[in-house]
Amino acid sequence: MAETQVTLTPVDGSVYVERPIATPAEVERCLEAAVQAQRHWRTVSLSERAEICTRMVEALTRRVDQLALELTWQMGRPIRYTPKEIVGGFAERARYMIAAAYTALADVPTDPKEGFVRFIRREPLGVVLVLAPWNYPYLTSVNSVIPAIMAGNSVVLKHSAQTPLVAERYAEAFAEAGLPEGVFQYLYLSHPQVAQVIADPRIAFVAFTGSVEGGRAVQQAASHRFIGLGLELGGKDPAYVRADADLNFTLENLVDGAMFNSGQSCCGVKRIYVHQRHFKEFVEGFVALTLQYRLGNPLDPQTTLGPVVRSSAAEAIRAQVAEAVSQGAQALIDPRHFPADAPGTAYLAPQVLTGVDHRMRVMREETFGPVVGIMPVAGDAEALELMNDSAYGLTASIWSQDLEAALRLGEQLETGTCFQNRCDYLDPALAWTGVKDSGKGCTLSVVGYEQLTRPKSFHMRAVKP
Repeated sequence: MAETQVTLTPVDGSVYVERPIATPAEVERCLEAAVQAQRHWRTVSLSERAEICTRMVEALTRRVDQLALELTWQMGRPIRYTPKEIVGGFAERARYMIAAAYTALADVPTDPKEGFVRFIRREPLGVVLVLAPWNYPYLTSVNSVIPAIMAGNSVVLKHSAQTPLVAERYAEAFAEAGLPEGVFQYLYLSHPQVAQVIADPRIAFVAFTGSVEGGRAVQQAASHRFIGLGLELGGKDPAYVRADADLNFTLENLVDGAMFNSGQSCCGVKRIYVHQRHFKEFVEGFVALTLQYRLGNPLDPQTTLGPVVRSSAAEAIRAQVAEAVSQGAQALIDPRHFPADAPGTAYLAPQVLTGVDHRMRVMREETFGPVVGIMPVAGDAEALELMNDSAYGLTASIWSQDLEAALRLGEQLETGTCFQNRCDYLDPALAWTGVKDSGKGCTLSVVGYEQLTRPKSFHMRAVKP
């Protein structure tokens, strides 16, 4: 009897999707089809690839209402927000990367040399395995799926067991767009099967988004092969509120950066350092805005804070908060203000902590929930030291009206992206990358194409008879 993958919805804990895990024969057929399809696909013109990928985006976004509802049921984000992931972020990134391919994949010329034609061409790798997470299932997967296909690769998508319908919707949209069979496929796999597929010689690159533990498992599975890995492994992203910050603007954006998607964002704001001059006012304002959220059933359009992904995640977050409080932190939000908060379920009230320090896990480990710790600092030097005191380095934000000061601090921050007066956002024109335990590799921008292609040099000499 085939093993079954079961998706429980955080909305009410019921079974929402069941799918059979791929058999060894199905995996073999998928990989062989990907290899065969890519041999033709790499010969298709860039303009034709762009037309097909554009039609796919249009086909998918036409179904926004259906897809948004499915997202809410699968991972719990309120229905008032899920459409934006599809018609906003997904479409924006996809279209940008389609257009960027013309620059990223263009031949690189050298200085002219008489009697020679010399240039560098970027060629596809082959079959790309994309391992995508549940928290932003369309946004995270599009970062690799579209550029991989635009570069002439074939793609096998293994999506999170929490959001399996995303892979199916991709396949339907690509089929409607006229993508040749085998260029895009998806598989439902167990963890051991994922390791086996990574080790298969037909896989040329693995794009993984997930936990540090998951990234290590991917790297271990690929350790005997000379293939590329793109690993986006999350963060403990800091924000620094300087003395010259616009407090009202900063508060509005940092509360959203910490609480949106119930804090389940790799680049969400997890820890905040505030100049001591504004600490009391900032904390009071942060709590007041947080109390305006409405925790409840994400299918209700009035809900602004949905459940976290599963009840076990909620309990782990509660445990981290309780541990911090036992170590001296003050929890400023009374869960009773959020009647939907219910231990044993995925519904969890947001929390704001002061009296925190870097001995506490809540300031060092990825919480992945609607929890933020806030500390006062004397100035730039102390803030910089604390922001860099982390095993992670995905994004960091500086809230200041002084561009030169923000640039000076940004140059010293150990992070993949430095924001000023912005947070929790991916600009497709900029490289998305991390340092330290936030992973390695790069997606988005023209630079994102580099890991999905290999350079090939052409050195042609004319010989006169």
